Amino acid sequence: MSTDSTIQDRIDDAADVVGSLWPIHSFVTANPLAGFENQPFEDAVAQAATLLGGRGYPSADTFRRALDAGQIDRERLESALADAGYDADPEALLDRMTEETARVTDGGEDGTAAGTTDAADASARVDRVLSKWLSAFLEEGSAHWSMPNRDAGFYSAFRGVVAHDGAVPDDGIVTDLPADPIETIAAVLEPYPESQWPVVFEEQLAALPGWTGFVKHRAERGSEWQEAHPISLEGYLAARLALHDAFGNDVEPTVERAETHPTDGIAQAFLEAWEATYRGEVVDSVAAASESMADADPTGRPDAQLVFCIDTRSEVVRRHVEAAGDYETHGYAGFFGVPMRYEGYDADVAVDACPPILDPQHHVTDHATDDDARDRYEGLTGLCAAADEVVETLEANAATAYGYVESAGSGYGLALAARTLVPHRVRDAFGALADRVPDVHEFTDPVVDHQHTYAGDLPVGLTPDEKVEYAAGAFELMGWEEFARLVVFTGHASETANNPHAASLDCGACAGNPGGPNARVLAASCNDPEVKVALRDRGFDVPDDTVFVAAEHNTTTDEITLYDAAVPESHAEDLAALRADLEVAREGAAAERVASMGTNGGVRETERRAANWAETRPEWGLAGNASFVVGPRDLTSDVDLDGRAFLHSYDHSTDPDGDALESILTGPMVVTQWINTQYYFSTVDNAVYGSGSKVTQNPVGNVGVYQGNGGDLMTGLPLQSLLAADDVPHHQPLRLSVVVHAPVDRVTSVLAAHEHLQGLLDDDWLSLSVVDPTQDHRAFHYDEALEWTEPFEDASTVDARPDASAVADD
Repeated sequence: MSTDSTIQDRIDDAADVVGSLWPIHSFVTANPLAGFENQPFEDAVAQAATLLGGRGYPSADTFRRALDAGQIDRERLESALADAGYDADPEALLDRMTEETARVTDGGEDGTAAGTTDAADASARVDRVLSKWLSAFLEEGSAHWSMPNRDAGFYSAFRGVVAHDGAVPDDGIVTDLPADPIETIAAVLEPYPESQWPVVFEEQLAALPGWTGFVKHRAERGSEWQEAHPISLEGYLAARLALHDAFGNDVEPTVERAETHPTDGIAQAFLEAWEATYRGEVVDSVAAASESMADADPTGRPDAQLVFCIDTRSEVVRRHVEAAGDYETHGYAGFFGVPMRYEGYDADVAVDACPPILDPQHHVTDHATDDDARDRYEGLTGLCAAADEVVETLEANAATAYGYVESAGSGYGLALAARTLVPHRVRDAFGALADRVPDVHEFTDPVVDHQHTYAGDLPVGLTPDEKVEYAAGAFELMGWEEFARLVVFTGHASETANNPHAASLDCGACAGNPGGPNARVLAASCNDPEVKVALRDRGFDVPDDTVFVAAEHNTTTDEITLYDAAVPESHAEDLAALRADLEVAREGAAAERVASMGTNGGVRETERRAANWAETRPEWGLAGNASFVVGPRDLTSDVDLDGRAFLHSYDHSTDPDGDALESILTGPMVVTQWINTQYYFSTVDNAVYGSGSKVTQNPVGNVGVYQGNGGDLMTGLPLQSLLAADDVPHHQPLRLSVVVHAPVDRVTSVLAAHEHLQGLLDDDWLSLSVVDPTQDHRAFHYDEALEWTEPFEDASTVDARPDASAVADD
């Protein structure tokens, strides 16, 4: 029999087939096939289809719409199909895709429909019981009656309740479960040869990928909930296998290893042509702009510089801000390079305000700077909180819920009707009430200075050297050499009502947390006189009249709120002009966003969507994302990228060693690829990789959503974030196209130093093109193994292209 450590190692290896799932209140976009990223894309989707049941490519109907809309260039398509060995007409090949998909979906030669096998029924019984107890154990503060013995861990708690579960037969190992979960696993699997165990573990962990992903996240990342109520993959797997044993199920592996769908080759060719068509348009515009930049005259000092998150939604508002006045906008990671744990003034818990690929390095809290405003705020908000608590208790308590509804009567009904029928007026009313309550940012500042104390294991505040490093790091990555009188760091957040997926509309890279706090910390750091002096010593000549301001962009309504309490009177006119122009920009951006949702109304419509508790699509979020452009803003400032591009500022001339480029490619590019793949897979197979319609979702314990009243946690994005109408996609499922403005040999050096990046490119998880300003602004496309080719507009000349590596070395 295997040792405990051997079983544990095999479980950990098997868990790679399922990606980690963050709780929905701190939504993190991630590649649902992250465990397969070490394989070529086509192999990964085939293996995932076998194990998870998900489709890996867009449907024939999706390709047909794209072809009819001119989104797929026919010459590129014919070339891609020919390379793949297909000479039939594209429309005929799409018909073949449709027929094959219907045949596979309906069943095999015997006509047996998928999902009706005895094995599937047996597994479904286990799933129902297990999901019931997982939801009870893993809930995070929403249950008024808690599952007993949670502090002992999931497996121990399960041991205590399974004997009392009438849905579980009183048979097998559940009648006397061992205290050690590994012992249970070994006992259930004893009849099976050990060579089958790894595959058994894979299949069982993949059976409920949502719950498995959440357990994996909790076990790996840790949290206050994990410390209080621990759960492990081995405990989860032991409970699952014990239930199989109780139901008399055979857990011998049934999945045949990865088989390619009959039409995957056709789909892959269509996808490559679609991506090449889109990528070609972006690369061409960047190359043309690069050439124009070389001949452009220097511009004067702008009235203000605004730094936005690289988020695709920033692209829209940045265009309108630039059109409203003499403003310069830049793109930078939305946590502004400050990895911190943030505890807001009135927050119950601290949150990690940084991407999950980083660990927070500082603990930052807010402190009150105006006692009178603080007292008014606490008095009014405390009264509202007390009322909310009473109502929640009455609604949730079984003894009072019905009486509460009867007592509330027509007043309660009228309130519900108002929120449904005239949400904008309710928002106005609450806005008027809110005007009487001081905004928390009006009387608080973040504790930025180092306090020589710790919160847990994190130091409170930043040392002077750390402030300088974060400021210099931002300016180095963006390639700044000149500073306006006002420099605005603009984080972003969304605004929705009654939306379990609200966090998915905040910063997708930062666990659904807004970027305003990080912007405030960086602005306060840069305003420090000692930091300004140190920045000058680092080569950043910050003028004495430059003032740094924090702001936050509401991506639902396009309102930009300035946190300007520290702005001196000398800059009052600058600030007033900026505030007025931001309102103009808001009107334009809101009108554009509303039009993309098939309606009109501008700002008023965006506010209605934000306030309407029945609105399933308050905004598009990051839907449409398809490219990541790294370079000066001048490359894209004259182009409408339709809110589809992540934009990161970068100037190759200020980065001769490539350090800044390395930081961008190893950080933001990886995160944008996560975002892109989640949107891709949620679109191509929403039932497996998404979360279905919001209309039929039910929140589960503040950790996720079900479809219906039970089952697995849904892992991805809802249909309303992806579709314009039933079966009409708004998001175009394309893999990320990265375009970098830099010497191609510098990009090659970065890739050569990072095997993971090279692997993502070699295995076709994303594409990379480089516009080289040092080689007559020519464009190069990454092929594989650090080799490059020059793209041509005429796809038929593909075989005549020169040797890329030789070109790059000229």
